[in-house]
Amino acid sequence: MSLVDLVMPKLGESIMEATILKWHKKPGDTIQQDETVLDIATDKVDSEVPSTAAGVIEEILFNENDVVPIGTVIAKIRVGASNGQSAAPAPAAPVYEEAKVVEEVPYQPQAAAPAGNGSKVRFYSPLVLNIAQSEGISMAELEQIPGTGQDGRVSKKDILAYVANKSQSTQPAAPAQPVAAPIAQTPAVVQPAAPAPVYSGNVEIIEMDRMRKMIAKHMVDSKATSPHVTSFAECDVTNLVLWRNRIKKEFEKRENEKITFTPLFIEAIVKSIKKYPMMSSSVDGDKIIIKKDLNIGMATALPSGNLIVPVIKNADQLNLVGLTKQVNGLANAARNGKLKPDDTAGGTFTLTNVGTFGSIMGTPIINQPQVAIMAVGAIKKRPMVIETDQGDTIGIRHMMYISLSYDHRIIDGSLGSTFLNAVSKELENFDPNRPI
Repeated sequence: MSLVDLVMPKLGESIMEATILKWHKKPGDTIQQDETVLDIATDKVDSEVPSTAAGVIEEILFNENDVVPIGTVIAKIRVGASNGQSAAPAPAAPVYEEAKVVEEVPYQPQAAAPAGNGSKVRFYSPLVLNIAQSEGISMAELEQIPGTGQDGRVSKKDILAYVANKSQSTQPAAPAQPVAAPIAQTPAVVQPAAPAPVYSGNVEIIEMDRMRKMIAKHMVDSKATSPHVTSFAECDVTNLVLWRNRIKKEFEKRENEKITFTPLFIEAIVKSIKKYPMMSSSVDGDKIIIKKDLNIGMATALPSGNLIVPVIKNADQLNLVGLTKQVNGLANAARNGKLKPDDTAGGTFTLTNVGTFGSIMGTPIINQPQVAIMAVGAIKKRPMVIETDQGDTIGIRHMMYISLSYDHRIIDGSLGSTFLNAVSKELENFDPNRPI
């Protein structure tokens, strides 16, 4: 018999941790390979984690609601044990006692020797590293902070205590004579009591759910990361609208799928990205990483009112039928809570349809680490000037505004506007006689 580690799986390019929602098994329970062990949640999707081996749950290392970095061992499975020879389940309290540090993600300092750890590399969570950076704590100084977490790791509590002690030791150093009163007041300045919020008038207070909190954080982080610029264009999509109205019944009968405008928009985006590949990229320090795999995310509304962005992988390799099946399949999975972690990972460009909710245009926020997102507004009939060889006339046309928000660190207004105009031309020049 041997023990197999069950680790928190990799859940996407930008996801570093996940929250444990529910354990379906406890120590001593038998488990089959690919049977669900626990439910987890990220800022993008809820998912199930299957067992990687058949055996008996030997140990569970984290509690429900703990936030665990990807790659961390979350449970141990004893393989080769039958139901009758299962080891007695480990006591609950000692098992969970070590799972208090839930924010670590491996970090390898390049040249710092680990303190008191021999040749072992210390690990730091993104939260600890961010606090260190904001407080001006160098990596060498961080290495000297004693850790109380698992395997001697530095936790949030450790670094905050270090910062508080550091400020207390440095602030009173200036006076030459003993000054008792200011020193005694220092702790009150470091940790002021937060006044209880007061809401006037007739109000209703609603606590954000977990997903809404994560969405809020990502929106703020995106604005802090990328200087946003938004450009707008107007499209005459009359040919596209009339074509879809003409073929949609035949398309559904033949393919058993309803064709919406979304795959048509994605098709136009893909063609335009091939002309301007910088729109499918990301920024890594001073480097621009151009993504040759065109994975198009599509913002989808959930029944809860939150949004999620499933991704159509290799959209440039799909024809219109393939795009339609992918769009419908991912949208249905999102609304029914059936998306897998991989369904929301690896996006290189995002489309959001604000017209679904009646808006004629929008200024979307970039889905990091991408550098651009396009919004399409509602399609409205309007009287427009039509230029012909015989002269200008007035006609009723199906018009739509499209907008593009882009990262101004690497995409200038000329490129952003040129790309948006290319998408507009693709939509306007749609072949009304195109076969399905």
